[in-house]
Amino acid sequence: MTEYNQPISGNDLARFSGPGTFMRLPQATSLDGLDVAVLGIPMDIGTSWRSGTRFGPKQIRAESAMIRPYNMATKAAPFEYLQIADIGDLAINTFSLPDSLRIIESSYDAIVGTSVVPVAMGGDHSITLPILRSIAKKYGPVAVVHVDAHADVNDDMFGEKETHGTVFRRAYEEGLIQADKTYQVGLRGTGYAASDFTEAQGWGFQQFPASELWHRSLNNLGAEIRRDIGNRPVYITYDIDSLDPAYAPGTGTPEIGGLTTPQALELIRALRGANIVGCDLVEVSPPYDTTGNTALTGANLLYEMLCILPGVTTK
Repeated sequence: MTEYNQPISGNDLARFSGPGTFMRLPQATSLDGLDVAVLGIPMDIGTSWRSGTRFGPKQIRAESAMIRPYNMATKAAPFEYLQIADIGDLAINTFSLPDSLRIIESSYDAIVGTSVVPVAMGGDHSITLPILRSIAKKYGPVAVVHVDAHADVNDDMFGEKETHGTVFRRAYEEGLIQADKTYQVGLRGTGYAASDFTEAQGWGFQQFPASELWHRSLNNLGAEIRRDIGNRPVYITYDIDSLDPAYAPGTGTPEIGGLTTPQALELIRALRGANIVGCDLVEVSPPYDTTGNTALTGANLLYEMLCILPGVTTK
């Protein structure tokens, strides 16, 4: 008998399950024929403050039902150019963070081993570490666009080395990312010491604090990042807490003074043409936003990322 929390292998998606689908997409039971696989990772055991992100994929799917297939602003129609399906939720182990990270990595190995581009709905930000481990097996160290209030470069949190706040230190140490092609946008808030951000700058990370972006369009910043990346494989990881809590209160570690939703759209749209090999939207925590607006915002940002994937053109 197959255990529920075992990772998938090959093109077998039998152990994936999830309520509804993103944007009412077909729910696939195989990776065959797909260009893009949208999936949920319903996990919150890597959080350090408010839990609840295990419900993120479910509500993102629910709120995405009203999003239409054609982007009126950018003229992109991703579903006309790419075969995209929702493959459900990864069957993580809700009682074990280490085992869940193993399941995520092994499951991603099956996805990334094909030509399918994975687009994940979190879940807390600790999901990105095993994803990057899998991505790096195929592409080597990748460029990263990391949009977040927090740098997530702690050495440990409460003695644990793998949490949502240690992701990019581990990724740097393990050689999963190109340090000088890692862009952290929207950083802000209080910290433990001045080195919370500056240490990563010493590794080569390029950081763009939210306070330097207030009242500015992010079109130029996005274009600069796009030019700097060149044709390198790039992974986009978007923490919903990068937005000011006025726009996205439903998250575990909100920080005032963040990005606006127009800025979020500008940044993503400016990355069009990049060699995107995967992306995620993390830290949507529905219990802290009963209106559903945070999940709706997250769903729209995921759609915008679909609109800039390789192969999608405007019409």
